[in-house]
Amino acid sequence: MLNITMFSAADSVKGQGVGSVYTELVRLLRTREADQITLKINKYGRCDISHYHTVNFPYYLSTFMPGRGRKVGFVHFLPETLEGSLKLPKIAKAVFYRYVIAFYKRMDQLVVVNPSFIPKLEAYGISKDKVTYIPNFVSAEEFHPADDQQRQTLRKQYGYPDKFTILGSGQVQVRKGVFDFIELAKRHPEIQFIWTGGFSFGRITDGYEKLKQVVDNPPANLSFPGIIDRDKLVDYYNMADLFLLPSYNELFPMSVLEAFSTHTPVLLRDLDLYHAIIEGDYAAAKDVEEMDQIISNLSSNSDALLALEKKAEQGADYYSEERLAKIWLQFYTEQAKRG
Repeated sequence: MLNITMFSAADSVKGQGVGSVYTELVRLLRTREADQITLKINKYGRCDISHYHTVNFPYYLSTFMPGRGRKVGFVHFLPETLEGSLKLPKIAKAVFYRYVIAFYKRMDQLVVVNPSFIPKLEAYGISKDKVTYIPNFVSAEEFHPADDQQRQTLRKQYGYPDKFTILGSGQVQVRKGVFDFIELAKRHPEIQFIWTGGFSFGRITDGYEKLKQVVDNPPANLSFPGIIDRDKLVDYYNMADLFLLPSYNELFPMSVLEAFSTHTPVLLRDLDLYHAIIEGDYAAAKDVEEMDQIISNLSSNSDALLALEKKAEQGADYYSEERLAKIWLQFYTEQAKRG
């Protein structure tokens, strides 16, 4: 049996993808690998592997304690990916960014959810031999598709009109492209737009004041229901005809996998980092003008929408729980041997 301790405060702030990744991995290990792994959370007893999901300072200090075994760090973000997310004083930002890299350098092995981040970590002086790529995944039991009748029932249940619906999801912040989402809603009053998520970090969220004005007084066809519990989030994906994430910077957004798992067609900003992980499974647009054109086409062309739905199914099949469970078990087994 492998003795693994997870260190995480990811579930202390609702509505952030890091928490979803952590929750999914813990559930996966406890349901599919319970006969191979003994799992503890935030305990400081001896273990074979300490897996750090967040960069809290007490966790950093714990890396100097005996009995930590092989130290594995999950790279959920880099300093540059935080730009457009949080508004911090320059000195605080500089100190925090240096601390994040120092935390990663304390690890024996790092896990990234996107291979495009390996050269970026190398640029910070971290050898690529210390970095392993393991993609995200979501539960097919929790995020599953609905048929047309169920979609209509859900829209009625949640008070939305039965018309073409576009869903966005994530923290309400500049980096997520929420201003473009708002602009597209204004251009398409005939379409229902919904954005699930909120201001997880309150007033230090970049663009908070301007975004808060729209969230409090949105156009008639744009809804901000706030942070939705994961057991209800599946309903929002199934109400949608199209999932749109106009984010400017990501690693491997859980929201895209959640959309894939519900077989909801996906439209994303054309970011290079997506090419390495989900190339061919989504529609890509370089800016709001191209997003506008694609939305106009998909909302009036059922064949094009169906083709994109098939691509979402394809993505869901590749990032299955069964496949990822085997990958994680192999990774932990190899790390324990090296510890």
